[in-house]
Amino acid sequence: MAEITLSEVEKVARLAKLSFSDEEKEVFLSQFSKIVHFVEKIGELKTDEVSPTTHAVEKWNVVRQDKEESSLSNEEIRQLAPRFDEGHIIVPKVKNA
Repeated sequence: MAEITLSEVEKVARLAKLSFSDEEKEVFLSQFSKIVHFVEKIGELKTDEVSPTTHAVEKWNVVRQDKEESSLSNEEIRQLAPRFDEGHIIVPKVKNA
């Protein structure tokens, strides 16, 4: 198992332009060591028969097909609109905030 050293934690912190107290560095040292250990465990898995994938889950196009449908007539719109003038729906003016 690869061991993470305190100097490596300090180097990563320096590269990330972060500063930590000595206590925080010790916490990160422990956390980084656990992460590296976990990654090493994953590396032990037999994946020879697993085909490579580009996505963890299958993706498909969820957009519906465009299809022509009938629309409301101007007369139907006129009946639904509160105000209608020369083929246009009249709406209240928007006030600036």
